[in-house]
Amino acid sequence: MIVVTTECIANKRVVKTLGLVRGNTVRARHVGKDIMAGLRNIVGGEIHEYAKLIAESREQALDRMVNEAQDLGANAILTARFTTSFIMGGAAELLAIGTAVVVEDA
Repeated sequence: MIVVTTECIANKRVVKTLGLVRGNTVRARHVGKDIMAGLRNIVGGEIHEYAKLIAESREQALDRMVNEAQDLGANAILTARFTTSFIMGGAAELLAIGTAVVVEDA
């Protein structure tokens, strides 16, 4: 599966547009990790616990979007984007969206 943020892929042409695909995940913070993150917030530096959490969330949302596109028969996703939204204290949604298409060599 080719996934790009652009509207086209070099040396490929879109032969069929299948529509919007998406994948999302909602993640909550972990109390133990919050303590370490709070300490890092005081002294400064990267908060590795949250960086890892958001990276895992991004991959899960991307995988779910790709699975939805494959179910439609796509071999590529164009204009892929990520967005986040606050759900409640300590929890957020990460959403991946794009356009599922079938491409072939130009």
